[in-house]
Amino acid sequence: MKYGSLRLHRNIRKEDFFMPVVDMSLEKLKVYQGINPRPADFDAYWDEALAEMKALDAQVELVDADFQAPGVVCQHLYFTGVGGARIHANFARPEKIQGRCPGMVWFHGYCGSAPDFMQLLPYAYAGFVIASLDVRGQGGLSEDSQAPATPTVYGHIVKGLHDKDPKNLFFRNVFLDTAQLAGIVMDMEEVDEKRVGAMGGSQGGALTLACASLEPRIARAVPTYPWLCDYKRVWEMDLDIHAYQGLKDYFRHFDPNHEHEEEVFTKLGYIDLQFLAPRIKAKVMMGTGLMDNICPPSTQFAAYNKITSEKQVVIYPDFGHEGFPLWAEKTFTFMKELL
Repeated sequence: MKYGSLRLHRNIRKEDFFMPVVDMSLEKLKVYQGINPRPADFDAYWDEALAEMKALDAQVELVDADFQAPGVVCQHLYFTGVGGARIHANFARPEKIQGRCPGMVWFHGYCGSAPDFMQLLPYAYAGFVIASLDVRGQGGLSEDSQAPATPTVYGHIVKGLHDKDPKNLFFRNVFLDTAQLAGIVMDMEEVDEKRVGAMGGSQGGALTLACASLEPRIARAVPTYPWLCDYKRVWEMDLDIHAYQGLKDYFRHFDPNHEHEEEVFTKLGYIDLQFLAPRIKAKVMMGTGLMDNICPPSTQFAAYNKITSEKQVVIYPDFGHEGFPLWAEKTFTFMKELL
């Protein structure tokens, strides 16, 4: 029950005393399988979505950026995503390329915008072709063509949730944007499609999982404290605040007695990354802080534990939803094996 979960520390054992905990013990995290219901037609839902995406005329356009750096070409990349939205990404590549080089797609945090060109330069100088996505309807240049006929209340998680058709869930289209961008990079003549990685933190970590799930050619993935996993667990922990605030607001406005609770969480299951994770074929390195009360560790492990490809999780016991020391260097070291 939700209210019993407020007192998680009562169940901490003596052997856990030296491990900071806001969630389960690390031992339990490593086997946790999630509690959010999975829609019966989940696989058909995403197979149909991918078919819709692949049938699009992406109309890819590259426009030189005002910002340029020696030895690197910086451009704005535009493509048409599902629903007709024009999607934007910052794009950088080495000025001189011999043969085929590795690629990278990078995803930003919630309501932010694409990592800027200065942040892309280390990868471009190392020899990567790299694109950083602007999530539609957030802080960047991408369009959001979706206009649900029903209320959103607050937050993108619940956008489209009140609609009878689960195809109108906002993050369905965003997840498809990640796979479409990765495919565009892979199709570039200068890129080796077998050496493309994906990375990002929080919402970006979630989109990294989505990208690697829906574009199984992704070779390496670094999801850092990924969001959008195991929604019912978040609600039961009373952590439907911050980025998950939309869950609480939705129930307060549209289902105050939780008469349709199972239906709501089942519909959210279509965009629950724990159920897409088994599709991942990439080598994965996830970063998790055990003190994270924004994206609780158990929700992250619900997805991680369903990944069947080669994987590792790097644990930061004293850290929450924040920057990890030397994580950027660790990520680069992990990715440079694609060179």
